[in-house]
Amino acid sequence: MSNPLALIVDDEPDIRELLEITLSRMNIDARTADSLESAKALLRKEKFQLCLTDMNLPDGSGITLVQTIQRDYPNLPVAVITAYGSMEAAVASLKAGAFDFVSKPVELARLRDMVNTALKLRPDEIIHPEDSRLLGRSAAMQELREKIHKLSRSQAPVYISGESGTGKELVARLIHELGPRADNPFVPVNCGAIPSELMESEFFGHKKGSFTGASEDKQGLFQAAHEGTLFLDEVADLPLAMQVKLLRAIQEKSIRPVGHSKEMPVNVRIVSATHKDLATEVDAGRFRQDLFYRINVIQVKVPPLRERGDDILYLAQNFLKKLSKDWGVAEPALGDATREALRHYAFPGNVRELQNILERALTLCDGNVILPEHLQLPAHNTQSATATVSGTAAPVKTASTDGHGGSLEDYLFEIEKTAILKALEDTRWNRTAAARKLGMTFRSLRYRLKKMGLDDDDEE
Repeated sequence: MSNPLALIVDDEPDIRELLEITLSRMNIDARTADSLESAKALLRKEKFQLCLTDMNLPDGSGITLVQTIQRDYPNLPVAVITAYGSMEAAVASLKAGAFDFVSKPVELARLRDMVNTALKLRPDEIIHPEDSRLLGRSAAMQELREKIHKLSRSQAPVYISGESGTGKELVARLIHELGPRADNPFVPVNCGAIPSELMESEFFGHKKGSFTGASEDKQGLFQAAHEGTLFLDEVADLPLAMQVKLLRAIQEKSIRPVGHSKEMPVNVRIVSATHKDLATEVDAGRFRQDLFYRINVIQVKVPPLRERGDDILYLAQNFLKKLSKDWGVAEPALGDATREALRHYAFPGNVRELQNILERALTLCDGNVILPEHLQLPAHNTQSATATVSGTAAPVKTASTDGHGGSLEDYLFEIEKTAILKALEDTRWNRTAAARKLGMTFRSLRYRLKKMGLDDDDEE
């Protein structure tokens, strides 16, 4: 098997020679060019697996070459060599479609990591609606799949925005799994769930004895994600003091564990997400503008369910099929009125709420057809909203939680739990009678009790 072939574009002979020698030691052949035009001529003559280009060339910018390769050779990863400290140029190259970047003076270890990652890129494949966990046939979802595919072939930091329940973590996982880091760790972290006093230790690790309670060395999240992807969920919840340290770790590609005197390099791709509007958080002074600029190189917006047209019914049928199989029951059909109710509901909790609604409906349904009453969609304090259903605007209902401070999902759970407990109290905890009173089967009631942690496993 022949060695991979790389194209090196730089007007400095010493840099070209250094890169050529480094690649040769990695069993990679190279061709060199000192200008845009000579690089384009080589691209037309030979098939390359990798391109390294300087940002400043005698007859133009390296970004122009990146754009040319993106247009004419979309499967060829191209990395840009930037001047030291030129973060703006690096970000501009990533936005133009560069795979990654290195700064001058070139660190050979960093260069080798980048080259090895680039050569692991898979063949050009688009995710299809039926062969992925990211289900949906709408134009919005097809556009999302294409963007995920494109981003999986880059190492640019990605910021995923979208409402709660839309599937932001799934999008992050797919970007990781379709890319060259797929065989390495995907490490998700909920930034809002870590106590502020433990945050530095959690992200960067610590040395034994560095503080009270540090009884042994601890690996941080950056180290755990080395050569893989670190997914920062709800990144807007990071305190400002931690944002400064995170920015440095991302920019320098190195960390210093608590109690250590030296920094250690880390090779991590950063993907972040939040349901909040980060630009608004920046304007309010709650999120650092420089960190926002650094993690928001490329933004992906995950559409809410109400904007996905007939994907609502497509997802509902897929979820019912899976739930029925998992529960070992016959798959019920969705009645016409039920389908209309689903199409015209706003789904403030998005895909996650749809899953919960169908799980409840399958539990309450005793026949082979799910009726609107089995959905138990909130009907109190509704207000008009607009959603796109099959390309037309249709009125939908948005539920209010009457001042309830938690999520809609928690609110509905409490309503259901209260109704079940009242039925049990009315029947002196005779579950067969309570099930009859609630209009559900005994098996359905047992399932709900178990999910709520109220099932003592005593048979009646």
